[in-house]
Amino acid sequence: MFIIVSVILTICNLGKTQLTDSECALKLTGPGRTSFFDFNTNTLRGGPLGMGQSGQCITYEAINQAYIDARKRISVAQTNKNNWNAQELASVGELLLDISTQLTKNYGLSYEEVEKGLPTIDTSKTLIREVCPAYLSNVECRVGKYRRYDGLCNNVKYPTWGATNTPFSRLVGPLFSDGMSAPKISGINNEKLPMARVVSRIMHPDEGFHEHAATLMLVAFGQFLDHDFTLMGTPADPKTKNEPEECCNRSSNLKHPYCNEIPIPDDDYFYSKFNIKCIDFVRSFPAVRPGCRLGSRIGFNTLTSVLDANTVYSVTEEYNRHLRTGFGGLLRMNPAFKNLGLKDLLPLKIQDPDEGCTRLNPSQYCFDAGEVRVNEQLVLTTMHTIWAREHNRIARELSKMNPHWNDEIIFQEARRIVIAEIQHITYNEFLPTLLGKGVMEKFGLLLQKEGYWDGYDINVSPNVLAEFSAAALRIGHTFLPNSVERWSKAHKFIASKKLSDLIRRPYDLYRAGVLDEYIMGLTNQVAQAMDDSVTQEVTNTLFKKPGQRFGVDLVAFNIQRGREFGLPGFMEYRKFCGLPVSDSFQSLSLEMPNSTVNRYTTIYNSPDDVDLWSGGVSEKPLPGSMAGPVFSCIL
Repeated sequence: MFIIVSVILTICNLGKTQLTDSECALKLTGPGRTSFFDFNTNTLRGGPLGMGQSGQCITYEAINQAYIDARKRISVAQTNKNNWNAQELASVGELLLDISTQLTKNYGLSYEEVEKGLPTIDTSKTLIREVCPAYLSNVECRVGKYRRYDGLCNNVKYPTWGATNTPFSRLVGPLFSDGMSAPKISGINNEKLPMARVVSRIMHPDEGFHEHAATLMLVAFGQFLDHDFTLMGTPADPKTKNEPEECCNRSSNLKHPYCNEIPIPDDDYFYSKFNIKCIDFVRSFPAVRPGCRLGSRIGFNTLTSVLDANTVYSVTEEYNRHLRTGFGGLLRMNPAFKNLGLKDLLPLKIQDPDEGCTRLNPSQYCFDAGEVRVNEQLVLTTMHTIWAREHNRIARELSKMNPHWNDEIIFQEARRIVIAEIQHITYNEFLPTLLGKGVMEKFGLLLQKEGYWDGYDINVSPNVLAEFSAAALRIGHTFLPNSVERWSKAHKFIASKKLSDLIRRPYDLYRAGVLDEYIMGLTNQVAQAMDDSVTQEVTNTLFKKPGQRFGVDLVAFNIQRGREFGLPGFMEYRKFCGLPVSDSFQSLSLEMPNSTVNRYTTIYNSPDDVDLWSGGVSEKPLPGSMAGPVFSCIL
């Protein structure tokens, strides 16, 4: 009795008042939750036992303390501008992730509380408002005829939806090894996952077949489309603006803080020839949610999530001005072969010339366009060239029809038309070929046969899915050829060149007439089939440097990216899509070839552990489609 009375008196002395709703940022309920213990100060509080609040509460005071602690560790960018760059935004993302992690540990938050509770906290009532970018906390939309380059105010009710530098969405909750941020490293039974390079080598060898339903034009347009609405924020080398090479062969104190390098097994059939033990790889930046909300790690998209031809026009007004002539609504071009009666090329990339470009000497330049990856492979460069030419063609026609229009009006009207053209080709030609009519009908994607559709559902977010960016959209990697062909106007084969020799090296286009031959090649060369096979041109020699015979592995990158994104296994997405799930590798043979299933058994412990990208490209395509059930569902 004496002990009980002493405890009650102690509690009464520690705090006379109960916690009010105004002080509570998030109420926590469930077994073991009590309001008598203040996790912020590690002390008891409240009234007599039995009269305390039911549940527990994360207070605004606790969040402020976590903020103060996080600021001691993390340097946050200070800027008053609205167009934050990815690096600056990431510093705020790191701070919010640190605060979220502190609260999770201090309060012992469950998975549900982290994923569904923390994001509901109104951080504008905390010190977090000091560092929250204005465009993510208070956006004022003004009525305008033309869409913004950064995608803000496309939706006036939810102004940040689809805008640049906003988080990816998720179909299925993440699985991080620490519950908050650390890349997934183990499977369903805590068994270690196979190395990303091993998945690439065993499951996705170069044994491809041709897909007679499509030509390489599908691949080229698909990549052009991909670069229109997804580019995750990642660290860049401050000098070259390319991927940092500060992970492999460096001591831990000299490594880039975002390093998540890909180890290479000693017995690798290819890299062992060059004594390569590791491939540099860095994680994506953590996002800042709208309103600077808290939660687990999620990456962000540096592009707009809607189809708005930013591949042609850029996502910033500043760079858009750089791309324009300033008269007649025209884009800058390079009339390299004007004296031969040939059409213009893209302008030279003089600013940051090494960005996304492998230059053999200082006098050599790649091309400039609205999207930084314009030179990633030559067939993509041809697509950029076609659409820049199309803009100028339309601008000239509009100028003739409307001589009273100024440069800005001509440019914006031509831009509207180009955007509409790309959108129409996407839904009328590209998606029906990729997904098939059945999938298009099921998800209501078919266009009207006549008339126009002017609807807009203000409650549908266009934000790109993490699963889409890190896995499903990468289905195109299985279509890539070993070489790219040039054909004549008479549809006769001329020559071919290895794909790896054309990546970040578009210099063939400086030869008169060659661009036309590559375009003809796109319409004549047959694409690879949708299967689990991927060309060695991107699994062994991607981004190879001059004089080297090896590069990096795109498939290993896909696997590593999915894991660092915290994407659950392939089977979770079959479940999400309402498809049958397999609890054994044997039953998986209903969805994949037997040879594929047999290889899976040699590296994975359970079907639940199979990585999303690997499983997605290994499924048998749906009837009339180039994609399997899971990727059709996600796409």
